[in-house]
Amino acid sequence: MKRHIKMKNYTILKNQTYKKYKHIKPVYCPYLKQKVVFTGRGFWHMIYTGRNRKRETRSQVLRFQLLPFAVKILSVTSTLQEIEANSKRRVTYYGFIAIIDNWKIKVIVKKNGTGHPFFWSVIPNWVTNKKRDKQLFKGDMEKD
Repeated sequence: MKRHIKMKNYTILKNQTYKKYKHIKPVYCPYLKQKVVFTGRGFWHMIYTGRNRKRETRSQVLRFQLLPFAVKILSVTSTLQEIEANSKRRVTYYGFIAIIDNWKIKVIVKKNGTGHPFFWSVIPNWVTNKKRDKQLFKGDMEKD
């Protein structure tokens, strides 16, 4: 019975997050000197890793909770921390990192060719703690 209740809460959170996500307007990113759009592909990527492989529920919930920080980080960032480019696929991933409420949060923006950059992901890099740092994600910007 508890498992069913948890899944119901997850579904409610996912639906609430999606409603908010649909209303996020393009965000001007000072580093990119252009607007980053929030498309359905970004929301899909918070749920799936690729090829319709669903992320763990815990990972999805964390991303849903961090989404408001992604908008804030993109609107103020003027420094790029990571970049990955694949010339064969003509895709570039930009990683912007900030520490908010003791969480080191990474926002990933994807750009295909000469198209508009769009939100791809938001992940906690690790919890910043005086006694320990716990790494939660792998560091592959395409999959994270």
